Amino acid sequence: MAAGKYSFTIEQGTTTNFEIQYKDSNNTPVDLTNYSGRLQIRSTYAQDSGELFLTLSSSLNSDGTGLNFSGSNGSTSPTSGSIGIYIAACTSSALIFNEAKYDLELYSGSGECPFTIRLLEGNVKLSKEVTRI
Repeated sequence: MAAGKYSFTIEQGTTTNFEIQYKDSNNTPVDLTNYSGRLQIRSTYAQDSGELFLTLSSSLNSDGTGLNFSGSNGSTSPTSGSIGIYIAACTSSALIFNEAKYDLELYSGSGECPFTIRLLEGNVKLSKEVTRI
């Protein structure tokens, strides 16, 4: 299965919080119980040694930044296929790019080469903030 295409904008200094739902070819939500995830935002594709701006994972940071397999509100079952993508305001304040590339990978298993799916890819724009604290 080819990765889906989706581009989005991060407003610098604000909280980014949206949800996607992973469904199979029969439009049935995919159970994410045994999956982990990672999303990286880079200046260009990784094989070109692009600068890494941000990594999100299913192990949430202390500010909540990361990928939540219980949806954006944290209360949906992983069997729903819902993935919350959350970037805290303090994290987005530190971002410094204009436009970058990203992809979202899901993986299950352990070891050096777990089963991996590239679910989404696309461009990310950063809308720069004016107001400062």
